Amino acid sequence: MTATDAHIANQPLPDPAPEPAAAAQPALSIDRISHSYGQRRALIDVNFTVAPASFTALLGLNGAGKSTLFSLVTRLFGIQTGKISIFGHDISRTPGEALRLLGVVFQPRTLDLDLSLTQNLLYHAALHGISRREARLRSAEVLGRIGLADRAGSKVRNLSGGQMRRLEIARALLHRPRLLLLDEATVGLDVKARADILDHVRQLVTEQGIGVLWATHLFDEILPSDDLVVLHQGKMLAHGQVSRVIAEAGAQDVNTAFMRLTGTQTLTGRPPS
Repeated sequence: MTATDAHIANQPLPDPAPEPAAAAQPALSIDRISHSYGQRRALIDVNFTVAPASFTALLGLNGAGKSTLFSLVTRLFGIQTGKISIFGHDISRTPGEALRLLGVVFQPRTLDLDLSLTQNLLYHAALHGISRREARLRSAEVLGRIGLADRAGSKVRNLSGGQMRRLEIARALLHRPRLLLLDEATVGLDVKARADILDHVRQLVTEQGIGVLWATHLFDEILPSDDLVVLHQGKMLAHGQVSRVIAEAGAQDVNTAFMRLTGTQTLTGRPPS
């Protein structure tokens, strides 16, 4: 059981339909967050929100602070300075209420390769206090939705990288969260698998109204209509709709806008890893 699982285990399940009062709240509020590892400052006064039913790209090079921010949101790290809220619930004061609304897909694989797809889902559901009967119903539903119903009894190690990622996203949605965090979810996948994962996540936004924070270092994963947060060396350099960020940087595309904001140079159409 991970630290995040320990915090959210046995919490009451959220209502699938958001309450009107809650719907007015940002899905995620990052309020003047700073974090240091000893003398090294990983995040410096970071401040932005993610709206419900929206796709926000968190763009930054490796070492920008994206994973540190995710660790703070999921309470793997304690908050040193600032405040983080999920649909109005302060994660420091009411962590159970906040984290039950959150689904997470971390960059490292976190599936048990020797268990079947269904067994992985049932184990995760148990951590959320979902009954065995309900867990089986939800597992069958999400496997059908991601096109893996026929592999329900197969061991996870027999899946492709893209299929594993789809399963991790499905697992993160079992308890019906309203905010989904994905940290470099397409790393190591081929072009088609990357496109499939992105399409799937964007459908969750439009069809289920889930708010998404998508951390990436790849320009081609970002659309002009997305919201964008540019993070560089722990500092937030821009926040707003992609088209607005590009215009304010006096650029023609995300690549050029990123280079102008950060002072970096790229040769491949994406930030260097």
